[in-house]
Amino acid sequence: MAHMNLWEQLIYYYAHNGSYVLAQFNRHFLISVYGVILAAIVGIPIGIFIAHHTKLNGIVIGIANVIQTIPSLAMLSIIMIGLGLGVNTVIVTVFLYSLLPIIKNTDTGMRNVDPALLDAGTGMGMTRIQLLRLVEIPLSLSVIMAGLRNALVLAIGITAIGTFVGAGGLGDIIIRGTNATNGTAIILAGALPTALMAIILDVVLGWVEKKVDPTA
Repeated sequence: MAHMNLWEQLIYYYAHNGSYVLAQFNRHFLISVYGVILAAIVGIPIGIFIAHHTKLNGIVIGIANVIQTIPSLAMLSIIMIGLGLGVNTVIVTVFLYSLLPIIKNTDTGMRNVDPALLDAGTGMGMTRIQLLRLVEIPLSLSVIMAGLRNALVLAIGITAIGTFVGAGGLGDIIIRGTNATNGTAIILAGALPTALMAIILDVVLGWVEKKVDPTA
């Protein structure tokens, strides 16, 4: 490979390691998605709750902000003490970092619902659950989706460093490149699919966000 230029080296690497790159791409994608799904399961109800109990808003958002300030490598190391090496440590790390955008956007979306619509629903005899299910959630769904979109793009970046705790993913390829002599092409072989994944998911979720926006 020494006589090839950078792009020829990159094509050569993909040609000879395509199945490995694809396997790591899938692994990276699933780790990111699992972490964000768990964060959505926990974060969306919390966001709804604090939107209705505003006194707790500052405390919950403050805790989520504190989590966000911890460097990702430090967070991985802390969680690794309890869960050991492997995928679970990275999924939990992604989960924790995804909470802030999901909780914050859910809270914002819920509080931006026009009070007149809630009054109209109450006047029609809707229960608290019906108002939530038929009015508040549908009207705040695009803002919630924006939070999920931010969380997933963030998760892809965090998952890349999961290689340091033996979780695999595209970060493995990047690290191999940094350890190799003239490994720039190998670094690119891992970095380009990572960036591509983030861009594609951002575009897809952006499209979904517009589709669920009631004002669009």
